[in-house]
Amino acid sequence: MAVRVQAEPFDLGAEIAELTRGRTEIGGVATFTGLVREFAGGRRLTSMTLEHYPGMTERELERVEAEALDRWPLDASLIVHRYGKMLPGEPIVLVATASAHRQAALESCAFLIDWLKTRATFWKFEEGEDGGLWVEAKEADDEAARKWHLATGGILV
Repeated sequence: MAVRVQAEPFDLGAEIAELTRGRTEIGGVATFTGLVREFAGGRRLTSMTLEHYPGMTERELERVEAEALDRWPLDASLIVHRYGKMLPGEPIVLVATASAHRQAALESCAFLIDWLKTRATFWKFEEGEDGGLWVEAKEADDEAARKWHLATGGILV
């Protein structure tokens, strides 16, 4: 189980190879890689910058990862989140979960992404040909995270 917040890009293949090396108990790995889009909200983007509070961000990601470990029988997990200026096509975030069974891997990966969108302490600034703007939180992200609260009988964790 690992959480990293870094400015440098990551290599998906190398990360998954490291996560599963020598782990014969793992039956499946689910991954999600977020990329910087070229278009957002009808605007053509030239870059995106993520800012965060070092230390606080890592603690929150670890807390979300621990919640996934409580809910599913995971053999391994990895969250890598970047900060700083990124260009369209570059990776932003990697979430990988591994379990003996695919359902646990798939569900926990979706859970982590939904919760990262609402709980991770990042601030997003998008720059385009028409200038820059700070991106507000989206109701759709909050709605996606709420379904996991409903799965626990409405208990907020």
